[in-house]
Amino acid sequence: MPNVSNVKSKFFGAVDALDADGISVAATIGSATTLTLGGTLTSGGSYTSGDNIGQLITILSAGDDSGITFTVVGTDAVGDAQTEVVTGANAGTATSSGYFNTVASITTSAASAGDVSAGVTATGTGTVFAGRTRIRGLQGLSGTSAGNLLFKNTSVTGTTLLTVPTQAAAELIEPYIPDNGVLFDAGAYVNFGSAVATVTVFYDG
Repeated sequence: MPNVSNVKSKFFGAVDALDADGISVAATIGSATTLTLGGTLTSGGSYTSGDNIGQLITILSAGDDSGITFTVVGTDAVGDAQTEVVTGANAGTATSSGYFNTVASITTSAASAGDVSAGVTATGTGTVFAGRTRIRGLQGLSGTSAGNLLFKNTSVTGTTLLTVPTQAAAELIEPYIPDNGVLFDAGAYVNFGSAVATVTVFYDG
């Protein structure tokens, strides 16, 4: 008897490259206030990553901002509201633990010690399916650099069960996956950077 399943598809858009001030350009903050979201990655005063993709948010401080916090408000990769309080760094970069698809605001708890900017890291993650599933196939386009498209079990930081190498030549990504697919018993999550432009994943839903 053939292996019958309810196969669905999900599209994941491009990941933004590393950009330390792509969300908010460097400026000294004089009091507890909201940063101006006007970097090159923003539009209309907010930030949006690729479709179904979340990225880590960075806060770069020129001075010692370890005594203040930055509250990031937006949504995660599946569109749910997400808020995270990030403690500032001492002449360095503080990074969110959550992956944001959108950022609507970043608010400081007090004045900064010097210039502060906000941006993103170069890695994106997304949820294929947050439960037991099988990845049946995928099709995409490679990006600007060679690398790997990773599919993880349990969470975006879980065990990698499927690795798909890519080339830096805008080539088609269409690997062979056995008929029964690859089983992810606790949810399937995708992780990639500039090695992938876009990808559509076919999975049991």
